[in-house]
Amino acid sequence: MKLIIASFLAGSAAAFAPASQKISSSAVSMAFESELGVQPPLGLFDPLGLLEDADQDRFDRLRYIEIKHGRICMLGFLGQIVTRYGVRLPGDIDFSGTSFESIPNGWAAVQAIPESGLLQMLAFVGFLEGFVMLDSANGAEPGEFVGDLRNGSLDFGWDTFDEEQQDFKRGVELNNGRAAMLGLLGLMVHEQLGGELPIVGQM
Repeated sequence: MKLIIASFLAGSAAAFAPASQKISSSAVSMAFESELGVQPPLGLFDPLGLLEDADQDRFDRLRYIEIKHGRICMLGFLGQIVTRYGVRLPGDIDFSGTSFESIPNGWAAVQAIPESGLLQMLAFVGFLEGFVMLDSANGAEPGEFVGDLRNGSLDFGWDTFDEEQQDFKRGVELNNGRAAMLGLLGLMVHEQLGGELPIVGQM
């Protein structure tokens, strides 16, 4: 596992090396410089050149993936904090009497959860991905913006905000998702390294 993490980190470091691009970074920047999330000090940050020769549809698809992964990681990071604090669901996870409380934290939970439970979770996520959480970036009816998964049924007061407030809140979600992706990766690495972290506790 440590070898896998080391390889991943080496690959991540390589992502920040200068990449050869068919199109100049200034040309890419001009095309998408007004998009939400392009902000100082980095501006349009595309170290892998994913936006080379990209059109708006390609950008929207990548933005949808970024938002989705950010949302998942925000939930994952919060789940790590909550379960390590000791908050667990009551009862058993299966009919054989495996309690939720007995499931360990982090990666060890994947091995402790019964196989049928993992399959149920994968099936549920697949159902949500394929039939519920859809937006214009992956074939659904267009929402107001990329990542709009309300599908005409959820609102929570969104329409009461003006355009400036909506852009601010979308930017906050985007930045929090970026931070959560790095944070969850950091927790995964530290879990393999061991030790103790502030707030999180013993890894």
